[in-house]
Amino acid sequence: MRNIPSDEPNHSVKIYVDADACPTVIKDILYRVSQRKGIEVVLVANQPLSIPRIPTVRSIQVSQGFDVADDHIVELVEADDLVITADIPLAAEVIDKGGKALNPRGELYTKANIKARLNMRDFMDSMRNSGVQVGGGPPPLNQKDRMEFANALDKTIASQLG
Repeated sequence: MRNIPSDEPNHSVKIYVDADACPTVIKDILYRVSQRKGIEVVLVANQPLSIPRIPTVRSIQVSQGFDVADDHIVELVEADDLVITADIPLAAEVIDKGGKALNPRGELYTKANIKARLNMRDFMDSMRNSGVQVGGGPPPLNQKDRMEFANALDKTIASQLG
C-alpha cells in the first residue's frame, strides 16, 4: 500500500465507517476491499460489532449518545481518508477536514454538492418539525445500489492510491 501525502508524514489512507446505520451488505463489500487492497477499515459504533478476522479491519465502540460516533470519526479522520456514511452533517465535517465521504448508495459527497445536501436535509427537518408528513426514508438497498457503491468505492480508492 502506498502512502498518501498529507500534513503528517507516513499517513496511509484509512476508511472509517459510521457503522451504527451502515447496512451489512456495505460492510461486507468494505471487508473484501480491505482484505484485497490492505486498506485499514475502522468501524465506529456505539454498540458492539461482530467483525471478521481480517488484520486490516477493526472496530471502535464509543459510548451511547447523540452524535458520539460521528464526533469520534471527525476526531480521527485526516486529509484524504474516506468515511462511509449517510449522515450529511458528518459528511460535511469530514469534507471540511480534507477527507472524502461516500454514502452507502455510492454518492460521493464533495465540496460542490454538500451544501445543497445540507440545505435539503434542513428543509426536510423543518417540514417534519412543523407537522408535515414527509416520506418514510430511503428504500432498502437493492442490487443496483450495491453495485453503484462498489464502483464508487473502487473509483475513490483508485484516485486516492494513484
